[in-house]
Amino acid sequence: QVQLVESGGGSVQAGGSLRLSCAASGYTYSGSYMAWFRQAPGKEREGVAIIDRSGGVLYYGDSVKGRFTISRDNAKNTLYLQMNSLKPEDTAMYYCAAARSGWRPYPLRDPTNYNYWGQGTQVTVSS
Repeated sequence: QVQLVESGGGSVQAGGSLRLSCAASGYTYSGSYMAWFRQAPGKEREGVAIIDRSGGVLYYGDSVKGRFTISRDNAKNTLYLQMNSLKPEDTAMYYCAAARSGWRPYPLRDPTNYNYWGQGTQVTVSS
């Protein structure tokens, strides 16, 4: 059974930092493209960052470039999102997503191309 479990969310003041983690189990993690998406109330789910199987970063959303860093540790089956210089507009539920092992999602930013999802972790940034 595939499981993605996010952690690390919380409440911070603007300018602060958080590090999200996503622990994967039940499938060949190292064979999957991985992504972080977020969804704020009343808004569509949007891609934040995407990484390929070997750790090559494929995409950052324009609003997070230079502030967020996606990475993965295939030995630990874990995906990370380091978030610095947080802004109130970063407030959202953050989701970890995985494409089917061995498959390259296309388009990368389309959430329907990711087969597995975590339950989400809330990030709230106050001004």
